[in-house]
Amino acid sequence: MPRCAFLTIANQDGWLIDDHLVHEPLRQLGWEVVDLAWDAFDVVVIRSTWDYQYALDRFLAVLEQIDESKATLCNSLATVRWNADKCYLFDLQRRGIETVPTQHVLSPTPADIQNSLVRFGAPQVVIKPTVGAGSVDTFRITPATSREDLASHCETLAGRSCFIQPFMDGITAEGEFSLIYIDGLLSHTVLKTVRDGDFRVQSQHGGGVVPIPEPEAALVAAADRVIAALGEVPLYARVDLVRTQTESFALMELELIEPRLYFEFAEHSPQMFANAIARRSTQNSGGC
Repeated sequence: MPRCAFLTIANQDGWLIDDHLVHEPLRQLGWEVVDLAWDAFDVVVIRSTWDYQYALDRFLAVLEQIDESKATLCNSLATVRWNADKCYLFDLQRRGIETVPTQHVLSPTPADIQNSLVRFGAPQVVIKPTVGAGSVDTFRITPATSREDLASHCETLAGRSCFIQPFMDGITAEGEFSLIYIDGLLSHTVLKTVRDGDFRVQSQHGGGVVPIPEPEAALVAAADRVIAALGEVPLYARVDLVRTQTESFALMELELIEPRLYFEFAEHSPQMFANAIARRSTQNSGGC
């Protein structure tokens, strides 16, 4: 009987993790689902390791050990390394993908942020580390931001690689679209919305989620182009898009490491994911 491990965060308090919905479909496919060390399994799936950014080198070192074992790592180590730093957005830009306009800075200063407001012609910008998740240490700079707060934000991000991006009005006006792909096929779509007075869509910041049963064709086409631009088909992917002022859809982020896949909003998706894991276990050795 084949066995599968899901990598997750050690302290799950306060997190909405729905990967357990895939356990029963895997059992029905003849898989054993138990809590054991990863090296005892045929497949290791990275799922809710939502604290990896605090110890990226250690995280990658563990994945390297898995990659060198008999287990199939999903997504692949090469994919994780590429996706761990948000500078992958520049790679996708070069491949023809429309992304949110982005400026890359090291150890940002108040002057960098002020210059970005002029560069983008935007009244507001967002600054965030290029290695991070969950909008941790992500700040919105508005005309109301005080010099003291601006200096504090820069101090928090000192010595780190960061992105400065214009704040996309579509986030607060409509929300951020997340399209979930399993084995290269669109499974389902959700719209993540912000809490009143906030700009972050994550549930831990009060954001909401609603399913989109029939996403518009232009939205799906934009996400399909992102998946097609990848060098390999990942087991799972989440394409986060925002509507622009010109009604196109720009890529906010492409999540290939530990995205929440919103299984609870698509009844078919746990079975679809389980089937994909089963296929990968027989088609691959050492990488997903």
